[in-house]
Amino acid sequence: MLNPFFLQGSKSEQSLVQDLINEQLRMYGVEVYYIPRQYITTNTVIREVIESKFTNTYPIEAYIENYEGYGDNTQILSKFGIQAQNQIILTISRERFEFYISPLIKNVPNIKLSSRPKEGDLIYFPLGDRLFEVKFVEHEKPFYQLQKTYVYTLTCELFRYEDEIVDTGIGEIDDNVDNDANIETLTLVSSGSTASAFTSIQNGSVTSIIITNRGEGYTTTPIVGISSSPIPGGTAVGIATMIGGIVDCNGTASLKVQSVQIINPGYGYTVAPGIVFIGGGGSGAAATTKISNGAIGIVTITSGGSGYVTAPSVTFSSPGIGTTAKGTTIVSTSGTVSSILISNAGSGYTSIPNIIIGSPYMIGIGTFINNETVTGSSSGTTALVKNWDAPNGKLDIYKKNGYFTSGETVVGSSSSAIYQIKSSSTFTATTDLYPQNNQIENAADAILDFSESNPFGNP
Repeated sequence: MLNPFFLQGSKSEQSLVQDLINEQLRMYGVEVYYIPRQYITTNTVIREVIESKFTNTYPIEAYIENYEGYGDNTQILSKFGIQAQNQIILTISRERFEFYISPLIKNVPNIKLSSRPKEGDLIYFPLGDRLFEVKFVEHEKPFYQLQKTYVYTLTCELFRYEDEIVDTGIGEIDDNVDNDANIETLTLVSSGSTASAFTSIQNGSVTSIIITNRGEGYTTTPIVGISSSPIPGGTAVGIATMIGGIVDCNGTASLKVQSVQIINPGYGYTVAPGIVFIGGGGSGAAATTKISNGAIGIVTITSGGSGYVTAPSVTFSSPGIGTTAKGTTIVSTSGTVSSILISNAGSGYTSIPNIIIGSPYMIGIGTFINNETVTGSSSGTTALVKNWDAPNGKLDIYKKNGYFTSGETVVGSSSSAIYQIKSSSTFTATTDLYPQNNQIENAADAILDFSESNPFGNP
């Protein structure tokens, strides 16, 4: 039997301890924002949260238990690899929460629990400008001193954004998610195949076209007209390439003719043909031509290859005595070499030259892990992985600190996966009205009939 002369937990003693704790939190703590989760939609079978939002904030003082800095939770080893997440432990006053926050949130719609802090709610930590998610609430330590508990200890992990709506009206909080909400999808290339082509040898061909005047005032690419060859069917064909942003003598910036690439060098010319530029909205462009014997003819693509992100090099074998042909490749949107344009048809060829086209990126390997950091090899840009669709080569990323560039490789920090970036697209995350959970539930209905009282069979 307890000693009747000692109070052992009177209201006055409990209030004194609570007041002392409150005072210590105000003196040694930091003001954080408690952000309760509002559950919009949950799965009816496994109670998984499909849609939720965070719109209300409540400042409250908290003591930081992590005196040595952010901690790491127990590392999880699973089929997704090893993950380590920043963790913070905060202590808040039980009385402050129950008398200040609980009355304000008890009538807020879709709040599952208002009497105490709950797992799934957020804490904004202003010193690190970070959002943390409450993973565990300890409400019995210290263990009933004077027959009562006085604090809540919140174990929190760095918040992983998953399309939740975070709109508190406080810029310092909302901008943590504004960057995350813009999810970028990188289309990656793991391997491809090398393109191939062949050509022929012609005499009296247009070897090269030299620009003598870029012209001015062009708004579109003009048509290149080359004088006819004496031999029917032997007329050369060229295509102009333009350059913009050059200011003319009148102070006006417009397109100008940069060069003329040869599609067909033609044959049978005895004198250098004339060349004119037709249309395009400008004037003044002019060029001269050179002809030679033993030049290459039309370059025909026999295989466009696959997996090309940037235009590969093209090399023609040397004629021995003469001028080696030169050209440039054009890559289609599907990642194949669609054509080869000739900048110099060469001269002196007595046998058909070999054509070597550079290979695409062919060493992509590995499996990206959700929430690992990926880094661009040349840009140095980093981001976090949201999802990796290996069959389609689609990598969804968020919280990036710069811009990835096409052609660079992206490497996973934990998985060491490495692929080349083909292209990127950005979209704003929105609420998914048809989440995959419904597909799983429908598929499960075909196995177990949950409309029966006993889905596993008749009694």
